[in-house]
Amino acid sequence: MIWHDNREFMEALRASGDLVVIDEEVSWDLELGAISRLACERDAQAIWFTRIADYPAEHSVFVNPLATWRRVAISLGLKPDASVKEIYREYERREQKLIPPIEVETGPCKEVVLRGDQVDVFQLPSPMLHEGDGGRYLGTWDLVVSQDPETKWTNWGIYRFMVHGPKTLTGFPRPTSHLGKIFREQFLSKGKPMPIAIAIGADPLCHLAAAATVALGTDEAELAGGMRGAPVELVRCETNHLLVPANAEIVLEAEILPDRVSLEGPYGEYPGYRTGEMGNGILCRVNAITHRRRPILTVDATGYKDDSTTITSMSGALSIKRRLARHGIEAADVYVPAEAAVHAAVIAVEKGGPEVCRKIVEILTSRRALLSKIFVVETDVDPFNMEAVMHAFATQCHPGRGIHVVHYEGGANTLTPCYSQDERLAKRGATVGFDCTWPPSWSREWDVPVRATFNCMFPQAVQQRVLQKWRSYGFKDPTVKEARTAKPDDAVAPR
Repeated sequence: MIWHDNREFMEALRASGDLVVIDEEVSWDLELGAISRLACERDAQAIWFTRIADYPAEHSVFVNPLATWRRVAISLGLKPDASVKEIYREYERREQKLIPPIEVETGPCKEVVLRGDQVDVFQLPSPMLHEGDGGRYLGTWDLVVSQDPETKWTNWGIYRFMVHGPKTLTGFPRPTSHLGKIFREQFLSKGKPMPIAIAIGADPLCHLAAAATVALGTDEAELAGGMRGAPVELVRCETNHLLVPANAEIVLEAEILPDRVSLEGPYGEYPGYRTGEMGNGILCRVNAITHRRRPILTVDATGYKDDSTTITSMSGALSIKRRLARHGIEAADVYVPAEAAVHAAVIAVEKGGPEVCRKIVEILTSRRALLSKIFVVETDVDPFNMEAVMHAFATQCHPGRGIHVVHYEGGANTLTPCYSQDERLAKRGATVGFDCTWPPSWSREWDVPVRATFNCMFPQAVQQRVLQKWRSYGFKDPTVKEARTAKPDDAVAPR
């Protein structure tokens, strides 16, 4: 399935029951944010607000496009009830088949073009998402295009942008981010403004690609093509050389000023907390706004269980898997649980032990460290089954010798809520690895205890007979997982 634009995807969500349309007038000042935040926390549908207070009828807001695994599955053309593991597998399969974009002369994002005195970002219904935010945030579910002037590498990323004035925005790209790196090394050091384009409301797989954890130099437009199975159509901006998705709802053409800063934040971020105080952010001058007729502003109601907990965690897990492989550790599976706010990961290996756990933590903290907790399990524990993971953690992780901590400075995730202000300023932090595996020296036959579970303590013949008769016993649902011989891509029942 190829979604040509955001609107096709919205119709698909409506058809599957995964979109709520609110026609009642809603205030952009906190009310929209409160509804959207509660929807995230309750795993509810995406929301289309069709009437925004103080704005004409042609403006509307679409919130939480990919904040549940059902919607991620639909975006990939899978069945809505596809498992998280199936979604991970499909993403990994498509991610390996990059398809270059194509440039077109024009597109729907050019239906209305505003320049000069016509530019006023307050004409767009940017919401005040959380009480205590530094201002109204226009850029939350966006796709920010930038380019390295020397290598011509084009980067897409999702970065937050706060409304500062009619023609200005402030943002917070972390210095370690790809956008931050290009700005710092290629423009700030030379005193030059940096052209960017903020595309809002492209098709969902373009935003998925923009949020992906990929290596420096990766062309996210090609990744989006691989996700879609067809090239992304791009159109050139009006006031700079950058190319943006032709079917985007809204495009802001801007430049980051090298000699100006402005206050930005605080903001309720993806870890689930308002992180940081108002501080200096980059200042962007908006030179043009182009948009579709009746533009739909797309928004991620950031906080606990927002869009990043699905799409960023999925690409991040694959990135971890490949990074470990480059250093000689073959992970059978990596899972970044949505509930962990991209701060924890579960890594399954064929054979664990303290040295393996220690090496995993060292590898994943050698540069910048986004994770602060890592659970290492063996392949007899399904990392996607958090009940099994917590059981392994509680029963197999030795409290004295099963915990491995690595401290670092300069590469910590400054949005980690448990870090002090001093730690954030110094980018100083730590990552702990929990070795939830049996000691390698233990005999699997004599030393490792047998789990007291249905799958492990009964003969296959008895298991099959019970499973076959499960409903006839009077049970409403087959809550016991089917016993079977494990295959490489199957979840393996705990031993």
